[in-house]
Amino acid sequence: MNAADVAAAPVIRLRNLCKTYRTGAVEVRAVRGVTLDIARGDFVAVMGASGSGKSTLMNTLGCLDQPTAGDYELDGVDVARLSPPQLAVFRNRKLGFVFQGFNLLARTSALENVELPMLYTVPLIPRRERRRRALFALERVGLADRHDHHPNQLSGGQQQRVAIARALVNQPELVLADEPTGNLDSRTSIEIMGLFQELNAAGISLVMVTHELDIAAYCKRLVVMRDGRVIGDTVNPDRRSAAAELAALNRTEQQADLN
Repeated sequence: MNAADVAAAPVIRLRNLCKTYRTGAVEVRAVRGVTLDIARGDFVAVMGASGSGKSTLMNTLGCLDQPTAGDYELDGVDVARLSPPQLAVFRNRKLGFVFQGFNLLARTSALENVELPMLYTVPLIPRRERRRRALFALERVGLADRHDHHPNQLSGGQQQRVAIARALVNQPELVLADEPTGNLDSRTSIEIMGLFQELNAAGISLVMVTHELDIAAYCKRLVVMRDGRVIGDTVNPDRRSAAAELAALNRTEQQADLN
């Protein structure tokens, strides 16, 4: 496959994907026959009410859960064919994760938190190179000057930026974000969505689970789930610009200060 073919191939390819959980005699069909392609450079919001299957789908995309049936290819690789050790290495190399609760280690610095995924690479990345990459990732999210701060010395928005830097540090094919603004105030949420839009504009593919319509409005594409099925998949015609909204907020605040 040449470079043009790689660029054209979807980063995610799902065909009739199913996931069923069994607890004793109870059977829960969490995902039911989902067929979906996600192109490189896309920015997709996966939406749906509680129990719609969006979180199960995200766990499957993240190779944290195995499908019961159907096919899942990530960057052209059938993940079902990988052994557990191979899958762990593949997941660490191909995917970055951002969570609602940040999931930072409390007793380590921002720099050390960002370095963490590189401790599991094969072969191991030398210490000096880990530090260089982590500093670059923190610079990319605007926090290079906070590299020695611990999570309790950072605001919620800054902690999420550290988490995003950690997701980016291994240069993954795809970043998966699970309710990334759920613990943030409105302005900080716009700032984080602005960062995602900047990263996406630089070529990073993102899939974000959210139940908030106003947050999904920053994405290029909206995928809606109900009862384990995709019931809607549309390009977002009215995509919001976080940069424009932040500029407007700043003007309003400056005017208020003058008054």
